[in-house]
Amino acid sequence: MTRKPRIAHLAGPNATIQNTPPLVTSNKARAKYGLAARPNADGSAQRFDVLRAQRLAAPATVYVEQFSAHPLEIDSAELYGPPDGYLDAAGKFHKERTGPGDKPVYEIELAPEDGLYPLPYVARQSDGSAWEEECAGPGAPDTKARQGFFPDGSRSFEEIDRTQIGVDGLGNMISAKADIDFYRVMPPGGYRKGVPAGLRKDIGEGDTPVETRGLNFFPYKPFHLSASPSRAALARATNMVQRVLASGKYEGAVWTEGSPTNEETIYWLNLLIDTTLPICGNSAQRPQGQASADGPKNIIDSIDYIISHVWADSEGRDRAGAVMIQEQQIFAARAVQKVDARPGGYVATGGHGGVLGASGHDGRPLLHYLPTAKHTYKSDVNLTRLPASVSGLKRDGTKIATLAVPIKDTDGALLATAIPKVAIVKDMSYWNADFDDGIENEADIIAMTDLMLDKAPLSGFVIEGLTPYGAITAPARSRLMQKAVFCGIPVARVGRGAPEGFIPTSDPTYIGGSNLTATKARILLMAAIMKFGMLPPAADPDRPTGQELDAIFGKVKQYQLLFDTH
Repeated sequence: MTRKPRIAHLAGPNATIQNTPPLVTSNKARAKYGLAARPNADGSAQRFDVLRAQRLAAPATVYVEQFSAHPLEIDSAELYGPPDGYLDAAGKFHKERTGPGDKPVYEIELAPEDGLYPLPYVARQSDGSAWEEECAGPGAPDTKARQGFFPDGSRSFEEIDRTQIGVDGLGNMISAKADIDFYRVMPPGGYRKGVPAGLRKDIGEGDTPVETRGLNFFPYKPFHLSASPSRAALARATNMVQRVLASGKYEGAVWTEGSPTNEETIYWLNLLIDTTLPICGNSAQRPQGQASADGPKNIIDSIDYIISHVWADSEGRDRAGAVMIQEQQIFAARAVQKVDARPGGYVATGGHGGVLGASGHDGRPLLHYLPTAKHTYKSDVNLTRLPASVSGLKRDGTKIATLAVPIKDTDGALLATAIPKVAIVKDMSYWNADFDDGIENEADIIAMTDLMLDKAPLSGFVIEGLTPYGAITAPARSRLMQKAVFCGIPVARVGRGAPEGFIPTSDPTYIGGSNLTATKARILLMAAIMKFGMLPPAADPDRPTGQELDAIFGKVKQYQLLFDTH
């Protein structure tokens, strides 16, 4: 027997792909406990109870009617072997037929070790009432709310193996191909009453055994209790992913996250993680178990991609970088963007490719194109190549002082305080007033610039201007963006939406964002600031000297080269 490949699953935040629909008390349980049946929306009786994957506590014998798996099985009855026996009118099992009304059946012994079985959900609330949603009632506090998100990937992968069926009629579509280790990087579900002892090694630096929503785990449902990770959580995640992939145990990793934000994180991992192994991002538009759930197929396709080694160059190194695999398409991390909340709602931005190949069709995965942008082990901003510290900014009265900002600790781990604060500013037409175009009216930019200079020593702006060229139409906003640069704050300029053209670099003030979206330019600028530090500030940002401009523009050129190659 050959050793199966080993793959790491990395649980990310707000992941619909690791979520389930609410566990609603079945009508079978409501009838048993004297509760009113749950009707259909129009008041009619429900035809069936929903079946949810659950574990048997003890062995059970069931009798399955012959030819009930498909309405046309009986059309080929002569091709089938005999049943195991017959049930008489009283429901008693006999090995031989006892009368013309006996029903032919198969006798099946079910055991707890078989795994999950779809069964009616019979649990009730502590007061005896039925569960109707995740919470005990609408708008209930955290203490009265259940969690639909899994705490790691093990349960979702088990359900895929147990309940999902391949085109060949077979299951075990993950475990038959690979062994999986599960890591709770920024998980969408958490242990509010204490992490089981066997999992504590995976919860990450600085986390506590008792987990808190919004600090240790990040769900978006129930909606009134939603939570998203901070920049500090991004640093912890970067360190954990780097450690996992540097362990030498894996052939690749699958990262799962909520579909609106996965495009940002997978690009971040593409830039920051120093690895020669493939990283596959997966999301879903529908929770696991919902009709036409798309997540299981995306995960299976990523497993197939990793074990195919189609990504490997002649030396076994990943030549494609981090990718998103969605609906059987392989997207480059730099180009992928979510455009709609439906399966297939991902596109490649930039207008020059981005869909590298396919996975999940007949045959092995294929790559038809490869990105030229630097990634992972080639990236100039990966964790290994980041400096120990860079120059940051801090306003001191009327002056802007520089200070050293640590980026990594003595062990080379990324510090939570190192993640820059980068804001996206949008430009739009019909903004100026005929009678007043003063910069004092641009309150959002003024306030954000002040915040950066006072409290965020590493910071930057992405200005989303017009397409083409990222032009800024409002003169006051343009002047404030230019002043931010002269204060030492780097500004990248991109076109609105999903631009296909490139931003001119003739203006030395700004970093040209190439054909990146504003979202992707922000991710790259965050990484670049940790590489180069802030721009040298002018003593008087309203009137920089020629020497100061030369120093600023020289630093912008460093940024520009990075943007041109990543």
